[in-house]
Amino acid sequence: MFSFLKLHNFFLKFFRGINILYVVAGYFSINWLSEKKFLKHLVPKRYKHKGIIMSPQERLRLMLEKLGPTFIKFGQILADRPDIISEKLRTELKKLQAKVKPFDHDLAVTLIEIELSAPIAHIFKSFDFECIGSASMGQVYKAVLKNGDVVVVKVQRPHIKEKINLDLQILEYLAQKISEEYPEFIVMNLEGIIKEFGETLKNELNYFNEAGNARRFEEMFHDTSYCKIPKVYEDLSTAKLLVMEYIHGVPPDNVHELYANGLDPKQVAVNGIHVFLKMIFEHGFFHADPHAGNMFVLPGNVIGLIDFGMVGAMKPSQMEFLAKFVRSLDQKDATMLSEALLILNTNNKFRDKEDLEFSLDEMLKKYKSVPYDKMKMSQVMDECLQIIRKYGIQIPGSIFLLIKSIATIEKVGTNLDPDISLTKHIRPYAKALVMKQYSLPKMGKAFLKSIKKYIELGKALPDEIRDILYNIKTGKLTHDIKLDSEELFTKTIKQAGKTIALAILVSFIIISTGYIRAKGNSSFMVDAIFFVSVFYGFILIFKLFSKLRV
Repeated sequence: MFSFLKLHNFFLKFFRGINILYVVAGYFSINWLSEKKFLKHLVPKRYKHKGIIMSPQERLRLMLEKLGPTFIKFGQILADRPDIISEKLRTELKKLQAKVKPFDHDLAVTLIEIELSAPIAHIFKSFDFECIGSASMGQVYKAVLKNGDVVVVKVQRPHIKEKINLDLQILEYLAQKISEEYPEFIVMNLEGIIKEFGETLKNELNYFNEAGNARRFEEMFHDTSYCKIPKVYEDLSTAKLLVMEYIHGVPPDNVHELYANGLDPKQVAVNGIHVFLKMIFEHGFFHADPHAGNMFVLPGNVIGLIDFGMVGAMKPSQMEFLAKFVRSLDQKDATMLSEALLILNTNNKFRDKEDLEFSLDEMLKKYKSVPYDKMKMSQVMDECLQIIRKYGIQIPGSIFLLIKSIATIEKVGTNLDPDISLTKHIRPYAKALVMKQYSLPKMGKAFLKSIKKYIELGKALPDEIRDILYNIKTGKLTHDIKLDSEELFTKTIKQAGKTIALAILVSFIIISTGYIRAKGNSSFMVDAIFFVSVFYGFILIFKLFSKLRV
């Protein structure tokens, strides 16, 4: 049985690998044609807009959409990482949409009943069998419980977990191979990015996580009159099914509809900003996807939130960064701003502090005549990110989620009230955070923690010094870098080079002969070369994916 499962898993990887190879090969073949002056006319019309060939960034977006939900999600996350990709590519990846048709409603009902361990009629007073929302991972229905509560029922797509896990294994393998072949990607930490992405995606696949996030937000805002968090029905929810209170309101991006419903757009903007600033500055836990589709305005200008699958959590050091960052902008202090950014830096070997401070000072000089209350927080953060990227400063992924959330909420706020100032509303929260950080209990706790560390260091110091002196005396204080087998290393490099060259040659032959056959100019020789190349391509793929762990 175990051998059968291993074989089944291998063939899933194999055929998914072929599908990925086909899509990626198509992308690179179009790139190749578009770069050749006399071959540009061969680029298919679907890759042209008004007769002009789409940019490589646009074609990459289309490729990710073809590859499915895992790659779409990956592209969306990369769009929020200016430290990894160019601004031009970020702009294009922000357009990524998971255009997913609803899956069969009868199948959805069956899955819901399996998760509930009961027929629909036993749990719900009424159930709308037409879904009100469909996404890459799940489908949402509206229903009424026996007690009259109106709820939404979110059910996970069938086999989506297996599909995503398979894609993640392939992505991890490709990241490992790319890092081995191209050492420059080690600085980018491609394997770490894929691992972080995988963890995020797996968390979203488990609806218990989303339910837990919703409960946490509910506790945070239980005494806030202008915020509504839907109730989670825990007794009906599972890892693949989420039952929550139904929230009905007006989308915050439609000013005319807000007025028509007797709501005040300016007050809505203020309430929305305060909701998210309370999350960030008071709790260090925030909704990481606060676009207009995840918010509703209820009577009384109350902000209702939904979709808690993606959240951000901030460590104490990151909260310290936030307080210092805001203070440095308020005072236009480049030294303090530099110190704030370096709090986040995960690279302890950073040596360009003076140059960093100079660049930040030059940036702040542009805002010298701009009052703090008139500064656009998202614009300043974006400029800081460009400087961070220039100096190769590595910062945690949660900070990019934070920046994305602040930029989104600022955009939603200014759409409702062009005169609103996010920085003005941030100031009191930042001051309160600083006061909290330097309160007597907090300082006392930090002091005791430092004393404890010094005591532990004092205890260990004599042994450490004795070991160092012994190693110096015996000549063992050395740092060696060596390969276990130079011959094996050389052989591996040569073999890898041959495999890559052969793969490129086979791919070129398949694309060339395939194009000739598609044009109808085929012959026996062309057909023979095409099918032999395809067969040999399958052998190469088989060898490649047989090395994957199952």
